[in-house]
Amino acid sequence: MKNILIIHTGGTISMLEDKQTGEVSTTAKHPLTDLSYYFTSYANVEEIIEFSLPSPHITPKHMLQLAEKINEISSEYDGIVVTHGTDTLEETAYFLELTVNTTIPVIITGAMRSSNEIGSDALYNLISSLRVAIDDEASGKGVLVVMNDEIHSAVNVTKTSTSNVATFQSPQYGPLGIITKESVIFHHTILSRYSHPVTQITKNVFLLKAYAGMDQQILEALYAGKPDGLVVEGLGQGNLPKNTVTSIQKFIADNIPVVLVSRCYQGIVQPTYAYEGGGKQLKEDGVILTNGLTGPKARIKLLIALEKTNDHNLIRDMFEKEK
Repeated sequence: MKNILIIHTGGTISMLEDKQTGEVSTTAKHPLTDLSYYFTSYANVEEIIEFSLPSPHITPKHMLQLAEKINEISSEYDGIVVTHGTDTLEETAYFLELTVNTTIPVIITGAMRSSNEIGSDALYNLISSLRVAIDDEASGKGVLVVMNDEIHSAVNVTKTSTSNVATFQSPQYGPLGIITKESVIFHHTILSRYSHPVTQITKNVFLLKAYAGMDQQILEALYAGKPDGLVVEGLGQGNLPKNTVTSIQKFIADNIPVVLVSRCYQGIVQPTYAYEGGGKQLKEDGVILTNGLTGPKARIKLLIALEKTNDHNLIRDMFEKEK
């Protein structure tokens, strides 16, 4: 029987509903610990609480702490399951994908309904994650997100609904696999992975969503905040209103990397349009185009990239050549 470590970090999966008020909040004891007898038929399971935080309170420094813990103890286990709040789960998963150095399965899961709510998915998702963690085919596939009978890559998964239990989807490529009552089935895989381990997170990167009529005002306000980098969720294939261009050029002239993604949830940015503010002009001005990342994940990657280098050409390669 395999040895699996469950690392709890907080979130709805570790909370309970107050039946009188309907409020969901933290508890002194993890509510799934008393149900650990469900795990014994699958693996030898140990549990630790790394921290107990609602996921909106999770920061990149918490993510780094979690990555360091996994790197430190991964050789002692056959797989690791992390329980996490869903609001920032995809960012933590992607951070771990870039910084954890192990081939054992690392699974992240959560819940949309706390353990004592009607229709709770908490225990079910945790058991599903254990089943994936002990599956031999899960090794070497990077960090995986297991929710609602599906297995997703940390690179592609995103939260798509505020409350639906099927909220986690991979709109670009679909899930890597599914979980049935009888089997864990992988139907495709990630062809390449890239690791960028870091020992600290010290940079400040802003994330901005573009909108119709956007001008230099908001960009100048962000510039005054002296960020180390900027990620912009552009329009369509990667375009911006023309009145933003001068301010974008100002960031680049000041050696502040500007990374462009699309606010669309499918497709990639491309230097297609040559008009003022179009992707072609922005790339020529020095804006870095991504290869299919969402805005929050591009921000995570830029935070990590800036800990390794200030060379914009190297940063560009990390975003444009890695898939």
